[in-house]
Amino acid sequence: MRIVSESALAQRLGGLVASEPRVVVGGNFSTPFELVGIADAAFERWRAFVLNPQTGWPSRDGLITETPFAGPGVRADMSRVDYLPMRLSLVPRLFHTIRPPDVVLVQTSTPRDGRVSLGVEVNVLPAAIERVRDRGGLVVAQLNSNMPHTFGDAELDLDAIDLAIEVEAPLASPPARAHDAVAEAIGANVAAYATDGGTVQLGIGALPDSSARHLEGRRGLRVWSEMASDGVLGLERAGALDTDEPIVASFLFGSTELYEWVDANPRLRVLRTETVNDPARIAARPRVLSVNTALEVDLAAQANASHVRGAIYSGFGGQPDFVVGALHSRGGHAVIALRSWHDPSGSSCVIDMLHTPVCTFQHSVVVTEHGPAEIFGRSQRAQARLLIDVADPRARDALGECARSRGLS
Repeated sequence: MRIVSESALAQRLGGLVASEPRVVVGGNFSTPFELVGIADAAFERWRAFVLNPQTGWPSRDGLITETPFAGPGVRADMSRVDYLPMRLSLVPRLFHTIRPPDVVLVQTSTPRDGRVSLGVEVNVLPAAIERVRDRGGLVVAQLNSNMPHTFGDAELDLDAIDLAIEVEAPLASPPARAHDAVAEAIGANVAAYATDGGTVQLGIGALPDSSARHLEGRRGLRVWSEMASDGVLGLERAGALDTDEPIVASFLFGSTELYEWVDANPRLRVLRTETVNDPARIAARPRVLSVNTALEVDLAAQANASHVRGAIYSGFGGQPDFVVGALHSRGGHAVIALRSWHDPSGSSCVIDMLHTPVCTFQHSVVVTEHGPAEIFGRSQRAQARLLIDVADPRARDALGECARSRGLS
């Protein structure tokens, strides 16, 4: 690894042979924005591959953002985005097939004992780094002393990085989510499916966060989750976790307090997507409780977690991977949690039939504030009745009529 000036890096990037280089960039709350700015100035045209780009992501003619998970940084203008509809566990294959990278930009910790750490974002980055080095491309790091040093696949030898710049900046965090009565009711309903000694996976959002709070009375829990957030920190402090088992995640998403807790924490292993999101590995865990959210669920138990008003809002993420893995885990439950009613639009979140691409289906339980619909193994008629029962009371009559018209009652 050689530390260079920003001007020297810009010159090196500008000298790349590729006319439209593909650059894999660390995403979520680990985006190296200083490096992104240098690259955007250096390239007339380029393709940036990033997961969940955050506010501040550039948008201009000549820049195509490739992503399997759209974030707030691109939702306002998807015209310059190539959305890739695919489950997260398969994304690393793209780098070895039709989307090989020329450059990888990452944000890392400062060196410790001859290594740096990817810190809060491992995800698909190890696969991208390995592929770009095989191809003779560049790996560039933004060294930041505020990035926690995490272990597992997060650690990189210094010779895995070609060039680096030093940037001192605080890590961003997601906005705080308010606790409300509906979320707390859903969290309590979800937590009823956890067992002492089981494994939990918690997705992004207020409902998984609420579920975590209601799990704090359990004991011997294990964590095998695509994401670890402040909910996992709460479980650790409550004594709910098995201290003999490592906490396994692929990226971290939370507060400054969470980032301080994970720094050099031997309890945590941040591993690559191919490991954490592998449905077979998930299925091998004991009694997996997979908790994910949806925007809508229809009477066929199909979940939409990616589209709003017909337009892409996020993506599949790891939801399909963990739903399949949890269903195959002995004693496992694949839970979809959602509010029964969307107040801003005045509409039901349990609907007759989805008119958007489906993220997941055949869950074991769908949970709203009105209770659980245990749909695994039920007939299509029984499934529809159970889902109507957990819908908002304002929507039940109309849903019942839809069910009757389709022979589901």
